[in-house]
Amino acid sequence: MQTISLAVEKHRQLILDAERYIWNHPETGFREVKTSKYMEEAFEALGYTLVRAEGITGFYTVLDTGREGPEVLILGELDAVICPSHKDADPVTGAVHSCGHNAQCAALLGIAAALKEPGVIDGLCGRIRLCAVPAEELLEIEFRKELKKQGKIKYLGGKSEFLHRGFFDGVDLAFMVHTSTDYFCNFGCVGCVAKNVVYKGKAAHAGGEPWAGHNALYAANCGLNAANALRETFIDTDLVRFHPIITHGGDMVNAIPERVQLESYVRGRSYDAIVQNNARINRALIGAALSLGTNIEIIDIPGYAPLSNDKNMMDVAKEGAEMVGISLQVSDGYSSGSTDMGDLSAIMPVVHPWSGGASGTAHGSDYAIADPETACVQSAKWQLAMLKLLLQDGGVRAKKIVQEYKPTFASKEEFLAFQDGLNASGDRITYHDDGRAEVKL
Repeated sequence: MQTISLAVEKHRQLILDAERYIWNHPETGFREVKTSKYMEEAFEALGYTLVRAEGITGFYTVLDTGREGPEVLILGELDAVICPSHKDADPVTGAVHSCGHNAQCAALLGIAAALKEPGVIDGLCGRIRLCAVPAEELLEIEFRKELKKQGKIKYLGGKSEFLHRGFFDGVDLAFMVHTSTDYFCNFGCVGCVAKNVVYKGKAAHAGGEPWAGHNALYAANCGLNAANALRETFIDTDLVRFHPIITHGGDMVNAIPERVQLESYVRGRSYDAIVQNNARINRALIGAALSLGTNIEIIDIPGYAPLSNDKNMMDVAKEGAEMVGISLQVSDGYSSGSTDMGDLSAIMPVVHPWSGGASGTAHGSDYAIADPETACVQSAKWQLAMLKLLLQDGGVRAKKIVQEYKPTFASKEEFLAFQDGLNASGDRITYHDDGRAEVKL
């Protein structure tokens, strides 16, 4: 550990400079052009050969120890969130790293630099894959739908997109450390389906002839109220969350709104909870459209799988933390947030703990990297300690974890096929001239 610690400390300024640069250049998912370029150039300056993601941001590289063994994937996330009220938000886009991903990238760069130092990979086996991945935050759904339409991506999240592209083929286990205000690790977090909902009415003069229109905004309001009435029926342990926003509420005040758009997720602790409650929410939204004579298009897109942290990998995270003087709090709880790290947990053992170093509210206007030494430098040391535990002694620890792991899906292909099956789109109501209406739930 002394060798590891000294190797990271040697590159301390490189790490801290990266954290500040990325903080000062926040970009949202699949738009991280400056961030990705900065990381690419830094990695190449260290002597790494990169595989870049064609048509989008992000990359990976592989370091081979030259000794047979498992392959471990370590990730850092490139993207920012949108919070225009943050003092450091981009004045044009509203993007800001009140997610802490800038510190993750800085730590990943520190890991890459330390691994090039003499003695650091001595005694390790197998291969080490380092990946700067885009688009963890599931936002700007319309923009990502357009990327899908153009054939630039197939999946909305960076990790699922990289998985689809084969960028994680050959990987046996994976981990990453997410920046937070404290050190903790729980059993996992919820998954989600992403939703776009379009209420389709008929425009008319709002003052002179409102009876000639069908008000899409009123239909949307009724739909949201109907969905809200379901909340007390959600089973507590399923951790269901539905939190829509209106992204388009009409075109002008003097016309009955003919098109209103909503965006949301349906989250849940298991795929069963997500699928079942998504269907119930759809039914409520559709019923509201029917009651006001409007139509409704519901576009469901696979979001992220529920994250299930592997218990053996959690043990590695805790032991690695202790090796660098960190007290990691481990619990059997679940978070009601979502991450595309869940997609990897469906097919391989992963762990996604949280480090200290930040202050304020995650995704909020007061978030900051209060202690970059902790968030970046210490995080890099911790992750290298985890890597050491996994790949020392012929990789016996990693091999045992892989052997005992029970995947949710037998393969990448099976998982992605299931995800594809969650796609749904189209108008849900057909009106007939005789007054009948057919509903597609």
